[in-house]
Amino acid sequence: MAFHANIMTETPDLDTLGGRLSRARDAKSMSVSEVAGRIGVKPQTIAAWESDRSEPRANRLVMLAGFLGVTPTWLMHGIGQSPVESVTRDDASILTVELQVLKSDHERLGQRIEQLENVVASLKAA
Repeated sequence: MAFHANIMTETPDLDTLGGRLSRARDAKSMSVSEVAGRIGVKPQTIAAWESDRSEPRANRLVMLAGFLGVTPTWLMHGIGQSPVESVTRDDASILTVELQVLKSDHERLGQRIEQLENVVASLKAA
């Protein structure tokens, strides 16, 4: 099986939030004014975010990520879908398998939690 990067193995984009925001905006060929108008802030606000003098609140960050075609985690931390990446069919298949594994792990953990809760309850009753 081929090795594929995930959030734990992926090398993060080490640029700043402002740098990533600027690159994502450029990848969409949008001006600072266009982005500002799209999310309802002043162009100076976008400029401050891009120069790392301030940071957007969570709701604005999610809006930015949505229309710039990146993930909020990529904007914040440099991990996730950047503006130049796209998901292929192979990626979708791999993600489907990963989801199945996670669901199985989740179910097992839920069962283990229930077992431990029962042990604690019996110890308290004793």
